[in-house]
Amino acid sequence: MKTCLVVDDSRVIRKVARHILEELGYRVAEAGDGAEALAHCRSGMPEAILLDWRMPVMTGPEFLRRLRVEPGGGDPKVIFCSVECELGRIREALEAGADEFMIKPFDAEIVAGKLQAAGAQ
Repeated sequence: MKTCLVVDDSRVIRKVARHILEELGYRVAEAGDGAEALAHCRSGMPEAILLDWRMPVMTGPEFLRRLRVEPGGGDPKVIFCSVECELGRIREALEAGADEFMIKPFDAEIVAGKLQAAGAQ
């Protein structure tokens, strides 16, 4: 079974994403901020990560830059999920190492499409 880590400071967003991902056949873990997510990845690298932009402790881009230099950190397919939709923000996410970018709110069809586009589905 494929694994996905949902990283978002909103419990509601994590719950919605978990439901969608489990329906798509993923085993799901959650983290409320980038530091928690990095600790999770160090104990077991997921195959995919849905990542929020604005979080306490460590932002999404900070987490992603740190993840990509970890052993095995280049492997997960990372999809930024954010309300930040300006072109500069999308470019920054991709330059930080994201594989895809989707705008909140999202639904099952959007998540499935982004996972497929990233090569994680």
